[in-house]
Amino acid sequence: MSKVAVVTGGTRGIGRSISERLVKDGYKVAATYAGNDEAAQACAKEIGVSVFKFDVGDFDACAEGIAKIEAEVGPVEVLVNNAGITWDAPFHKMSKEAWQKVINVDLDSAFNMTRNVWEGMRDRGFGRVINISSINGQKGQFTQANYSAAKAGLIGFTKALAYEGAKKGITSNVVAPGYIDTEMLQAVKPEILQGIIATIPNGRLGKPEEIASMVAYLASEEAAFINGATMTVNGAQYIAG
Repeated sequence: MSKVAVVTGGTRGIGRSISERLVKDGYKVAATYAGNDEAAQACAKEIGVSVFKFDVGDFDACAEGIAKIEAEVGPVEVLVNNAGITWDAPFHKMSKEAWQKVINVDLDSAFNMTRNVWEGMRDRGFGRVINISSINGQKGQFTQANYSAAKAGLIGFTKALAYEGAKKGITSNVVAPGYIDTEMLQAVKPEILQGIIATIPNGRLGKPEEIASMVAYLASEEAAFINGATMTVNGAQYIAG
């Protein structure tokens, strides 16, 4: 029987690539999304995922969403917390709204989703929680105090979960992408984008499929002894000690 995987923000960008890879690997995938109905329906039709629209920043919405997913698709065995937004500003100009919204979507959502699948994973003696952080959660970034804090928080959250889930067959790991060639990054001015690429020793942007490949490995049986790890996929742009 196919395992069920949930990918938050799973219908666009890196999330869509993760959803597509997991489908190819034989999972039944439920992809959540926040607002772009057109992209979600295209994703469902083109790669064969089930799509569910709810706000991952809202605990009650997540509880209802997970209940619906498990009723329609099956018990969640793999959770990929990928959903995230940016709202950049220099810290001396950052509003409380910009801070809170990014923390809510990028960090609180991981609690909201994981808490609602955790007991089921414990009861079944198996689970994979994979949190998508960022190079900027490891090294920080100008104008991204909110985003960097949220993505760094995911790493600490994951380490704690790794201790708690280990004896119940649950692993919790982080994938920390560098700069990945997505629609969002392509919107950056060409001269700025070239400046970013110049700081990457591999000399190019990453591919969404490369993040998806790492996620697929961490979700697999072969990765059962990897727990509490942060897997950097950034072309050697930042090497954590």
